[in-house]
Amino acid sequence: MPLSFSIEHKDTNSKARAGIITTDHGKIETPIFMPVGTVASVKAVHMSELKEDIKAQIILGNTYHLYLRPGTGILEKAGGLHKFNGWDRPILTDSGGFQVFSLSGNRKMREEGVTFRSHIDGSKHLFTPEGVVDIQRSIGSDIMMALDECTPGTADYTYAKKSMQLTHRWLERGVKRFRETEGKYGHEQNFFPIVQGCVYPDLRRESAKFIADQGCAGNAIGGLAVGEPTEKMYEMIEVVNEILPEDKPRYLMGVGTPINILEGIERGVDMFDCVMPTRNGRNGMLFTSEGIMNMRNEKWKDDFTPVDPNGTSFVDHIYSRAYLRHLFISKELLAMQIASIHNLAFYLWLVGEARRHIIAGDFSAWKKEMVERLGRRL
Repeated sequence: MPLSFSIEHKDTNSKARAGIITTDHGKIETPIFMPVGTVASVKAVHMSELKEDIKAQIILGNTYHLYLRPGTGILEKAGGLHKFNGWDRPILTDSGGFQVFSLSGNRKMREEGVTFRSHIDGSKHLFTPEGVVDIQRSIGSDIMMALDECTPGTADYTYAKKSMQLTHRWLERGVKRFRETEGKYGHEQNFFPIVQGCVYPDLRRESAKFIADQGCAGNAIGGLAVGEPTEKMYEMIEVVNEILPEDKPRYLMGVGTPINILEGIERGVDMFDCVMPTRNGRNGMLFTSEGIMNMRNEKWKDDFTPVDPNGTSFVDHIYSRAYLRHLFISKELLAMQIASIHNLAFYLWLVGEARRHIIAGDFSAWKKEMVERLGRRL
């Protein structure tokens, strides 16, 4: 069956809502954070840990990376990404647009699509709106994204408008391809378009209206957290969510910090992803319910209390701050694994608590208190 979305509760003092997304691979309780598994794995984390310890309900893959390695041929032989990596819950795939446009000097954009050179071996490739749909059919994700151009947050108005219009033309082609093709592995796939328009309210409104008119299963907000001021990001979320339909899930792409996520939830966003919990974790930065910790700091050397005294992850019931600091100082691989698991579990705990407080009716008061705590440097 195609993706469905139902709203269970709405916060009376904000746009926050708690809902359920249903896919052929299972249900997703929103608001939700999605761990990023770019190349078919969430770095340093086993699938069993994602399910049992982190309690992830959906993870991400990336079209650009999976297309280059292992390639669609291998994925099709495996029976799709779910079979290939052993994850039997929902998967969302980014179209690869952000990765391609991040290549800057190694890509060239035109009406047909974008040509780029692989970061692996320099080989030349072409992504078209139709082609990325075909690739994501081979991957077999439950939710696939449209090819778009992600403009930097500092883009001028003329460039941002031209880029948005190209994204819209590409979207029409992508929607057509999606609707004239079928999945390969017996489960329903769903297609999300992406709102662009940089930091310009009129462009964001125009793009949100165009995206909403496509009638897709859900909608995404892209081109934020790419260099623009944080307050501008929040403003653009508000502008867009006034237009995107309430009865479909809203996905804010690539955002962000725990505070960003709470601010997004307050403004009506349902789905989030970011590499921050795993990337920062591997470098010794841990997110906790009391604030941010640098695990290499001397102050944790003889601190035998849990990483997070509020027990936001199973890590807190096993390892002490002193032990985790010792692992980082000793450059033990286990340090990166523990930190990644902790940070992801904390992010899932945070959105789970947000959902609980939305349902309880006290989200706004709880969110205000949490934002004050989450910004601290411990």
